Amino acid sequence: MEAWPGLAWVLLMSLIADCLKQAQTREFTVKDIIYLHPSTTPYPGGFKCFTCENAADNYECNRWAPDVYCPRETHYCYTRHKMNANGDSSLVTKRCVSLKDCLSVGCTQPDYEGYKVCTSCCEGTICNLPLPRNVSQAVFATLSPINQTTQHSLHSAVTLLCISLLLFFFE
Repeated sequence: MEAWPGLAWVLLMSLIADCLKQAQTREFTVKDIIYLHPSTTPYPGGFKCFTCENAADNYECNRWAPDVYCPRETHYCYTRHKMNANGDSSLVTKRCVSLKDCLSVGCTQPDYEGYKVCTSCCEGTICNLPLPRNVSQAVFATLSPINQTTQHSLHSAVTLLCISLLLFFFE
Protein backbone atom coordinates (compact mmCIF):
# COMPACT_ATOMS: atom_id res chain seq x y z
CA MET A 1 0.00 0.00 0.00
CA GLU A 2 2.89 2.34 0.49
CA ALA A 3 3.79 2.18 -3.24
CA TRP A 4 0.57 3.91 -4.25
CA PRO A 5 1.35 7.34 -2.64
CA GLY A 6 4.89 7.22 -4.08
CA LEU A 7 3.59 6.49 -7.60
CA ALA A 8 0.98 9.23 -7.29
CA TRP A 9 3.71 11.64 -6.17
CA VAL A 10 5.88 10.76 -9.23
CA LEU A 11 2.92 11.15 -11.61
CA LEU A 12 1.95 14.48 -10.04
CA MET A 13 5.52 15.78 -10.32
CA SER A 14 5.82 14.75 -13.99
CA LEU A 15 2.48 16.44 -14.74
CA ILE A 16 3.69 19.65 -13.07
CA ALA A 17 6.99 19.48 -14.98
CA ASP A 18 5.11 19.13 -18.29
CA CYS A 19 2.93 22.14 -17.45
CA LEU A 20 5.97 24.24 -16.58
CA LYS A 21 7.65 23.38 -19.90
CA GLN A 22 4.58 24.57 -21.80
CA ALA A 23 4.25 27.76 -19.73
CA GLN A 24 7.87 28.88 -20.21
CA THR A 25 8.48 31.47 -22.89
CA ARG A 26 11.47 31.17 -25.16
CA GLU A 27 13.24 33.38 -27.62
CA PHE A 28 13.23 32.60 -31.32
CA THR A 29 16.46 31.22 -32.61
CA VAL A 30 17.82 31.69 -36.11
CA LYS A 31 16.75 28.11 -36.82
CA ASP A 32 13.16 28.93 -35.75
CA ILE A 33 13.04 32.03 -37.97
CA ILE A 34 14.35 30.11 -40.97
CA TYR A 35 11.77 27.38 -40.32
CA LEU A 36 8.91 29.88 -39.97
CA HIS A 37 10.06 32.13 -42.82
CA PRO A 38 11.85 29.89 -45.31
CA SER A 39 12.13 32.54 -48.02
CA THR A 40 15.65 33.76 -48.52
CA THR A 41 17.07 36.56 -50.59
CA PRO A 42 17.25 35.71 -54.28
CA TYR A 43 20.97 36.60 -54.30
CA PRO A 44 23.60 37.52 -51.69
CA GLY A 45 23.00 41.02 -50.35
CA GLY A 46 19.42 41.10 -51.66
CA PHE A 47 17.23 43.87 -50.25
CA LYS A 48 13.80 45.47 -50.60
CA CYS A 49 12.66 49.07 -51.06
CA PHE A 50 9.22 50.62 -50.80
CA THR A 51 8.11 50.89 -54.43
CA CYS A 52 5.38 53.07 -55.93
CA GLU A 53 4.93 55.39 -58.89
CA ASN A 54 3.16 58.75 -58.47
CA ALA A 55 1.28 57.89 -55.27
CA ALA A 56 -0.78 60.64 -53.64
CA ASP A 57 1.21 60.59 -50.39
CA ASN A 58 3.61 58.52 -48.31
CA TYR A 59 0.87 56.46 -46.66
CA GLU A 60 -0.61 55.40 -50.00
CA CYS A 61 2.84 54.57 -51.35
CA ASN A 62 3.98 52.43 -48.41
CA ARG A 63 0.57 50.84 -47.93
CA TRP A 64 0.41 49.41 -51.44
CA ALA A 65 4.14 48.88 -52.07
CA PRO A 66 4.75 45.38 -53.42
CA ASP A 67 6.88 43.13 -51.20
CA VAL A 68 9.52 42.08 -53.74
CA TYR A 69 13.30 42.07 -53.83
CA CYS A 70 15.15 44.69 -55.84
CA PRO A 71 16.90 43.64 -59.06
CA ARG A 72 20.52 42.56 -58.69
CA GLU A 73 21.89 45.59 -60.59
CA THR A 74 20.38 48.03 -58.09
CA HIS A 75 21.93 48.85 -54.72
CA TYR A 76 19.90 51.73 -53.27
CA CYS A 77 16.36 52.86 -52.45
CA TYR A 78 15.22 56.11 -54.12
CA THR A 79 12.47 58.52 -53.05
CA ARG A 80 11.10 61.48 -55.03
CA HIS A 81 8.65 63.73 -53.18
CA LYS A 82 6.73 66.53 -54.88
CA MET A 83 4.94 68.88 -52.49
CA ASN A 84 3.04 72.17 -52.60
CA ALA A 85 4.00 75.41 -50.85
CA ASN A 86 2.34 74.23 -47.61
CA GLY A 87 4.45 71.03 -47.60
CA ASP A 88 1.49 68.81 -48.47
CA SER A 89 2.38 65.85 -50.68
CA SER A 90 1.36 65.91 -54.31
CA LEU A 91 3.25 62.94 -55.78
CA VAL A 92 5.48 60.28 -54.24
CA THR A 93 7.68 57.89 -56.21
CA LYS A 94 9.85 55.23 -54.61
CA ARG A 95 11.92 52.51 -56.28
CA CYS A 96 15.15 50.51 -56.39
CA VAL A 97 17.96 52.28 -58.26
CA SER A 98 21.63 52.05 -59.16
CA LEU A 99 24.31 54.50 -58.06
CA LYS A 100 23.91 56.86 -61.05
CA ASP A 101 20.31 57.66 -60.02
CA CYS A 102 21.51 58.77 -56.57
CA LEU A 103 24.12 61.29 -57.66
CA SER A 104 21.73 64.26 -57.70
CA VAL A 105 19.78 64.27 -54.44
CA GLY A 106 18.42 67.41 -52.80
CA CYS A 107 15.52 69.82 -53.27
CA THR A 108 14.58 72.07 -56.18
CA GLN A 109 13.45 75.65 -55.81
CA PRO A 110 9.65 76.04 -55.91
CA ASP A 111 8.35 76.29 -59.48
CA TYR A 112 5.87 78.92 -60.73
CA GLU A 113 2.97 76.99 -59.10
CA GLY A 114 4.80 76.72 -55.77
CA TYR A 115 5.70 73.03 -56.03
CA LYS A 116 9.13 71.79 -55.02
CA VAL A 117 10.67 68.34 -55.41
CA CYS A 118 13.00 66.67 -52.91
CA THR A 119 14.84 63.45 -53.73
CA SER A 120 16.83 61.13 -51.49
CA CYS A 121 18.62 57.78 -51.68
CA CYS A 122 19.52 55.31 -48.98
CA GLU A 123 21.17 51.93 -48.61
CA GLY A 124 19.48 49.11 -46.71
CA THR A 125 16.30 47.10 -46.68
CA ILE A 126 13.18 49.32 -46.81
CA CYS A 127 15.23 52.33 -45.72
CA ASN A 128 13.05 54.66 -47.82
CA LEU A 129 10.15 54.75 -45.36
CA PRO A 130 10.15 58.53 -44.64
CA LEU A 131 9.80 61.29 -47.22
CA PRO A 132 12.41 64.00 -47.75
CA ARG A 133 10.76 67.37 -47.05
CA ASN A 134 13.77 69.69 -46.93
CA VAL A 135 17.46 69.88 -47.83
CA SER A 136 18.60 68.24 -44.58
CA GLN A 137 16.43 65.18 -45.29
CA ALA A 138 17.11 65.00 -49.05
CA VAL A 139 20.42 63.18 -48.75
CA PHE A 140 22.26 60.12 -50.02
CA ALA A 141 22.70 57.89 -46.93
CA THR A 142 24.95 54.84 -47.31
CA LEU A 143 25.97 52.13 -44.86
CA SER A 144 29.47 51.81 -46.29
CA PRO A 145 31.76 54.12 -48.27
CA ILE A 146 30.87 54.20 -51.96
CA ASN A 147 34.50 54.10 -53.08
CA GLN A 148 35.36 51.09 -50.87
CA THR A 149 36.01 48.77 -53.83
CA THR A 150 38.16 51.41 -55.54
CA GLN A 151 40.31 51.76 -52.43
CA HIS A 152 40.64 47.98 -52.14
CA SER A 153 41.77 47.70 -55.78
CA LEU A 154 44.22 50.56 -55.33
CA HIS A 155 45.63 48.99 -52.17
CA SER A 156 46.10 45.67 -53.99
CA ALA A 157 47.82 47.37 -56.92
CA VAL A 158 50.22 49.25 -54.62
CA THR A 159 51.03 46.02 -52.75
CA LEU A 160 51.78 44.18 -56.00
CA LEU A 161 53.96 47.05 -57.20
CA CYS A 162 55.99 47.00 -53.96
CA ILE A 163 56.49 43.23 -54.17
CA SER A 164 57.57 43.54 -57.80
CA LEU A 165 60.10 46.24 -56.93
CA LEU A 166 61.49 44.19 -54.04
CA LEU A 167 61.89 41.14 -56.28
CA PHE A 168 63.57 43.28 -58.96
CA PHE A 169 66.13 44.74 -56.54
CA PHE A 170 66.96 41.45 -54.83
CA GLU A 171 67.56 39.43 -58.02
